[in-house]
Amino acid sequence: MNISATTTSPTAATGARNLLQTAAANASYKTFGKAVEAAGMTDTLSGAGPFTVFAPTDAAFGRLPAGKLEGLLKPEHKDELAAVLKGHVINGRKSAADIGLWKSVKTLNGQSSPVVMSDGRPSIDGAQVTEPDMTSSNGIMHGIDKVILQAASTIQQ
Repeated sequence: MNISATTTSPTAATGARNLLQTAAANASYKTFGKAVEAAGMTDTLSGAGPFTVFAPTDAAFGRLPAGKLEGLLKPEHKDELAAVLKGHVINGRKSAADIGLWKSVKTLNGQSSPVVMSDGRPSIDGAQVTEPDMTSSNGIMHGIDKVILQAASTIQQ
């Protein structure tokens, strides 16, 4: 497999959709889109990039402890929510195959998240990639089954 072919530039299959439009076009990522908007990160993830986004599904957000999502979405927690979401983004356009070769990834919030391969798919800080390699004009999105909350440990529910 030629991994570099999947990581260099958008292909014709990416169309004109950016990362946020790619998420919005998939019914499983509505909560992620709302969180990006609430965190003030719309311009970032709609911008030039390229970025690799590990987007929690709506089901992943639904598994958060009671009150956690509502607390993060409050305007007074905008900075904390942005930190959480930045923990789901890395610089560059990286396929699931690329990420699977690594031991860890450094996210936009500056934290290092461990990468583990299981059943041929990577997991990032315990969040399994369930829908890999959704390409867009400014990066690539991987659906994950868990919200990574490293940065939100101090937020009250």
